[in-house]
Amino acid sequence: MSHKYVYMFKEGNATMRNLLGGKGSNLAEMTNMGIPVPNGFIVTTEACTLYNSSGKVMSDDIKRQIDDCIAQLEKSSGKKFGDAANPLLVSVRSGARASMPGMMDTVLNLGINDEVAAGLAKAAGDRFAYDSYRRFIMMFADVVIGVSKHSFEHAIDEYKEKKGYKSDESMTADDWKAVVDIFKKIYHDDQGKDFPGDAKEQLYGAITAVFQSWDNERAFIYRRMHDIPYEWGTAVNVQEMVYGNMGDTSGTGVVFTRDPSNGKKAIYGEYLMNAQGEDVVAGVRTPKDFMELEKDSPACFKEFLEIAAKLEKHYKYMQDMEFTIENGKLFILQTRNGKCTAQAALQLAIDLVAEGIVTKEEAIRQVDPRSLDQLLHPMFDDAALKAGQVIGEALPASPGAAAGKVYFNAADAAVAFHERGERVILVRLETSPDDIMGMEVSKGILTARGGMTSHAAVVARGMGTCCVSGCEAIKFGEKQFTLGGEVIKEGDFISLDGSTGKIYKGDIPTVEAEISGNFGTFMSWVAAVPNKLGVRTNADSPKDSLKALEFGAEGIGLCRTEHMFFEADRIPKMRKMILADTEAERRAALNELLPFQKKDFTGIYEVMEDRPVTIRLLDPPLHEFMPTSEDDFASLAKDMGKSVAQVKEIADSLHELNPMMGHRGCRLAVSYPEIAEMQAQAIIESALEVKKAKGFDIKPEIMIPLVGDLKETRYVKETIQNKVEELIKATGVELNYTIGTMIEIPRACLIADDIAKEAEFFSFGTNDLTQMTYGLSRDDAGRILKDYIDKNIYEGDPTARLDQTGVGSLMKIAVEKGRAARKGLKIGICGEHGGEPSSIAFCAKIGLDYVSCSPFRVPIARLSVAQAALAGEKFD
Repeated sequence: MSHKYVYMFKEGNATMRNLLGGKGSNLAEMTNMGIPVPNGFIVTTEACTLYNSSGKVMSDDIKRQIDDCIAQLEKSSGKKFGDAANPLLVSVRSGARASMPGMMDTVLNLGINDEVAAGLAKAAGDRFAYDSYRRFIMMFADVVIGVSKHSFEHAIDEYKEKKGYKSDESMTADDWKAVVDIFKKIYHDDQGKDFPGDAKEQLYGAITAVFQSWDNERAFIYRRMHDIPYEWGTAVNVQEMVYGNMGDTSGTGVVFTRDPSNGKKAIYGEYLMNAQGEDVVAGVRTPKDFMELEKDSPACFKEFLEIAAKLEKHYKYMQDMEFTIENGKLFILQTRNGKCTAQAALQLAIDLVAEGIVTKEEAIRQVDPRSLDQLLHPMFDDAALKAGQVIGEALPASPGAAAGKVYFNAADAAVAFHERGERVILVRLETSPDDIMGMEVSKGILTARGGMTSHAAVVARGMGTCCVSGCEAIKFGEKQFTLGGEVIKEGDFISLDGSTGKIYKGDIPTVEAEISGNFGTFMSWVAAVPNKLGVRTNADSPKDSLKALEFGAEGIGLCRTEHMFFEADRIPKMRKMILADTEAERRAALNELLPFQKKDFTGIYEVMEDRPVTIRLLDPPLHEFMPTSEDDFASLAKDMGKSVAQVKEIADSLHELNPMMGHRGCRLAVSYPEIAEMQAQAIIESALEVKKAKGFDIKPEIMIPLVGDLKETRYVKETIQNKVEELIKATGVELNYTIGTMIEIPRACLIADDIAKEAEFFSFGTNDLTQMTYGLSRDDAGRILKDYIDKNIYEGDPTARLDQTGVGSLMKIAVEKGRAARKGLKIGICGEHGGEPSSIAFCAKIGLDYVSCSPFRVPIARLSVAQAALAGEKFD
């Protein structure tokens, strides 16, 4: 018996998501629940994977199974595929296991040709039949064959202009017949052959086109943004067509069971009568508010509300539903967990728990940690907002505040100017999936067309990007638009308020976000989840430390002391120390730096109180502190009593061929132990003084960077320890301090048992560990990794998301060996990966004690830790 690659809806259920995809498994589930779903079948994700691994060829076995399912559809519907008298038409849609709205391709009305169109006209009217036919020709030609849809759109626009029509509603049956002929000619001129009329040929072509759309650029970008593996592939859903364009008793719509912008319990959606689904989401026609359906089709309105409530309770989350009404009969075409803003996700969590639909633990699992980032960024300053000049108002499609320069081209201008460091506001007539790159880099999106469920709105909400849509008052010109009597040119500043839909002229300043209300309640649930993985912060100043505490940090996992030396009053003294000819001169310069270091540490200790503070000794190559301008060289030379030439000669001698693997970290402490001594003195004296003055139980953790050898670790530790013990003995005050190491060299992982003989804690510096494991400088990684990611060699950027196979294996070795040598060894992570959800789950799995990340990622880390605990992540 051959492997099963195709399933009828009735054969599946919601537990088969990985095989049938999200859309397919939900269609199967609804079918078995008795929901009115047009019948159909699913070509599985395994079939997609087989297709991709077999030279992009669909096997005969899969075709045979598809044919068998078409026969079952014919039997259940009483219609015949490709038959002119009683035709069965189908839709072909993608459906990956993770929702990817608009990223892959769809074909509607498949199975139609000249004969079928004529038969359809007899049964349902000429206008409906030829409207359906022209839609299919354009979709099939664009999606399956690659003939640009713009050729067809331009032809319709030209035809309507010639006839004096303002909208599609004015088109008659004869007009659509004429357009069909025009479309077939466009196809023939482009392809050199007639449009395919064989229904089976159309079906196989459409299914393979959906498989191929898994590889299109917009799908690739979306997968990268949302960490969706390429290996998952997509399923294909083939479903009997139902028609919303059969007249005034037919229609189609998209509805959320709650408001996806704020999460409030209210049906939120839009519909159009006498239309097909793409008319709503494409924003070509401005749809009606869903509540008006009660007047247009009261029975369907009532039935839909009952189904919506049933599905939300069944799936335990807000549902995003698509429906079609055909001659007064309601059909549900899709349901899925709705994408929404972070504000809405928290409101949903609070409400669903209050309504008894989910538990607090289930609510915690439902919120994407990355979405919290939306809540942790600036909003408009109230005073500045009140003084701002409103030039327009439209639909508040995705909340938040955005200010930037206007650009109109998504693929070129938006991306190019973003790469130059500019804040971009993308302004478009309407967006399409092809605009995904420009949308991703934009601070905000403004469209002239489209409703609250248009492509721009849905994608922007998913990305957490501010969006105002449907501003029909915009009048476009050559690289400019007019709104509210103002001419806004490309490069001019505008500001968007995605919560109100208001559009402002100019660059309105912002203020920091605050945690309160639902956020505070939700994070209190998160805090109540028992777990063994703590969350610290990477902070180098009292201000950053305080912000991290507000977000729930339990201590500091990385304080980078080098950041303290770059201020204007300190950098000259740092340069004097580096350029000193003798140890005595160097110690004199270090004595000038000591008060600054003590002041910084004192401020941090006072904020952190009894919480642990891990302070890394000076790490970067010394040449990074050197002057670059002639004025700075001259000033430094004068201060040191040397010539400019002498200073430049010394500075040049500090440059290295590969500085990231050069004279830095613990190597500086070996060559110049007096630097480590000064830093140890600042760390300990400030701790002793704050403990005495404030009574806090200060717990400094002194961290040696870049170690790779036991003797090296021992030498630097003894240098620090001798100084520390001298200071503590002199004051007579007890102090709980520890000396540990960063683990950021592969060799350190492999000999972690040796290093643990001296190190009292480990902290993985996964930024450096990643670049050294890959042999890839992080300074050059961006342009190199782009090629690897674009060509599917790497799924994502290992500098952003931890490489669990390679770097992760080294970490596991270090954990096992380190704890074998020192029982109870405390181990954390302080690289950028410490704030990335999948990396945090891995850290929980291998038994780390804490993760550390930037202050604004602390809530993301806390939620990720709670989710890992609820998932039961354990050390292998």
